[in-house]
Amino acid sequence: MSLTSLSNRSSYPLFKRPLLTVVITAFIATLSVTGCSSPESNDSEPAETNTENPTADAASNIANNDAVSAQTISVDTVKGKVDLAINPSPFVVYDMSLLQDLAALDVAVDGMPGNLRLDNLHAKTQPEPKTVGTVFEPDLEALNAMKPQAILVGSRMAEKYDELSNIAPTLDMTIDTANIYDSSKQRLHDLGALFGKSDEAAKLQGDIDTLIEETKTVTQNKGKGLVIMVNGNKMSAFGDKSRYGFIHSVLGVPMTDNQIADAPHGQPVSFEYLQKANPDWLFVLDRSAAIGEDGAGAKAVLDNPLVAQTNAWRKNQVVYLSPDSYLAFGGYYQWIKDLTTIKNAFAAAK
Repeated sequence: MSLTSLSNRSSYPLFKRPLLTVVITAFIATLSVTGCSSPESNDSEPAETNTENPTADAASNIANNDAVSAQTISVDTVKGKVDLAINPSPFVVYDMSLLQDLAALDVAVDGMPGNLRLDNLHAKTQPEPKTVGTVFEPDLEALNAMKPQAILVGSRMAEKYDELSNIAPTLDMTIDTANIYDSSKQRLHDLGALFGKSDEAAKLQGDIDTLIEETKTVTQNKGKGLVIMVNGNKMSAFGDKSRYGFIHSVLGVPMTDNQIADAPHGQPVSFEYLQKANPDWLFVLDRSAAIGEDGAGAKAVLDNPLVAQTNAWRKNQVVYLSPDSYLAFGGYYQWIKDLTTIKNAFAAAK
C-alpha cells in the first residue's frame, strides 16, 4: 500500500482564501513480472509511479475510480490547516454564501441556521436540515447532539471559530472582499474538491465567467458609478475594496469618487454628497429590505430633490442590487443575479 500526498497550489493572487491539499490512499494490485505475487496481494509495488502532483480537481474526480479511494482532505483555511474526511457527514454550515455555492453544487447540508431570508440556500436533493442556531450565534446544544464531522463558517460567524472548533473540525472560508472574484472562485473550486464535485464547480464558475464577460461588453465607456447602501434614512458609500467592489474591479465601471474610505459598513454620506459626486450610475443596496426591517425603502429615500439632480437619477440609471449582495456576497446565485441585473441595465442605457 502506498501513501501519496497530493497538493493543490493555484496561481491565483495571494490573499486569504482556502487552499486544498488532498491525501489519497491508493490500493493498486499489480502482477509481479516474476509471477510470485497473487492477484489479491496489496504488497506489490505499482508498475509505474507518477511523480507529478495532480490538482485538487483531479484528485476529487479520480476518487470515483475503483482503484483509488480518497479518504482524507487537508484544507488550508483562513485560520490554518484543518484535516477532515472527504464528504464529511453530517456537516453544518453557518454562512449564506457558502450555502448558495453548496446548493448550486447540489450538496445537501445537514445543519444550518434558522430564519434565513434567501430562497436559494437549499440543494435540490436537500432533506429538511436541522436548525443549529443563527448566522450570528450557534446553538451549542444542537451541535453537540448532531456530532458533526465538519463545520463551515464565514464572515459573520468567523468570530465563533474557537468555540466551534471545540466541537468539530471548523473551516473558516471567509471571502476576501478586497479580492472578491478570485476569493469566491477559489472557494467554489475548494468546495467542489471537498465534496467530490469539481466538474460541477468548474461548470458553475463558467456560468459566472461568461456573465462577467457579457456584462463587461456593455459597461465600457458608459460613465462612472457609485455604490451606496441605504439603511433607513442613513446612507453609506463603498469603494473598490468592498464586497461591492467587483462593479469597479471586475466589470470595469470607473469610480465616481476614488477617495471613499475602506470600511466594513461603508463611508457615511449625505444627499449633498450624492449631488456633488454626480454619478452617472448609482448602484443601490437596500439594507432594510434585505433584512426584513419595516420603514421606507431605498427608492423612497432617494426620491429627493438633491439626488434628482444627478446624472444617474435623470437618466434612470439607478441599479438596485439583490439582497444576496448583502447577505450572501460572493455566492453563486449572488453573482448570477447581480451580473444579470447590471448587464440588462447597461444594455438598456441610451
